Amino acid sequence: MKVITNRSFLNIQCLSVDFLLRVFLNMDQWLNACVAVERTITIIKATNFQKKKSKQMAKLIIIILSIFIISTCIYDPIHRCLIDDKNEDDNRIWCIASYTSNLQKFNSFIHTFHFLIPLTINLVSVVILILKKSRQQAKFQINQNYLAIIKQQIQEHKHIIIAPIVLIILGIPRLIISFLSKCMNSTDDARLYLTGYFISSISPMLTFIIFVLP
Repeated sequence: MKVITNRSFLNIQCLSVDFLLRVFLNMDQWLNACVAVERTITIIKATNFQKKKSKQMAKLIIIILSIFIISTCIYDPIHRCLIDDKNEDDNRIWCIASYTSNLQKFNSFIHTFHFLIPLTINLVSVVILILKKSRQQAKFQINQNYLAIIKQQIQEHKHIIIAPIVLIILGIPRLIISFLSKCMNSTDDARLYLTGYFISSISPMLTFIIFVLP
């Protein structure tokens, strides 16, 4: 297998790959939350929902989110560099993120923030949607118990309840990896990290199935 030794290419890759991965994964989390919020607003406003205005807001929100996410992750490439690891067995070039203790705490906070806040918004939106739908149904089903109506709505909308839970489960490995600040000592470590990243990348691949098809 040919080993890449072009230092300029490796340096660009070191500065950009992990940074872009973080940006896109975080953007996916926030867009999922936005979809959940819009779905709830659609139910609340009903016939008063303006599709044209929603599209304009979506464009603005995407721009704001892009600026916000990039600005909260830009410290990562700034503190990355290539390090030569020369020993008797092999010569390697490592891409190292060197954080101070304070920056490491900030890094953990940012990972947690981009993980928990969108998911919280998602779950709260689902709860509001179900309660709103239940109240609407209660107006027409006067003789039926309100709790029974809520159970019925939960059953009808179980797919949007399950979706955030699935996203939480799939996102946990990436969150755990963000708290593990150490160098890989063996190929087993590499497999562990790659497996974690692969599991966490399943949720973006399932976005169409989870949020569009329902």
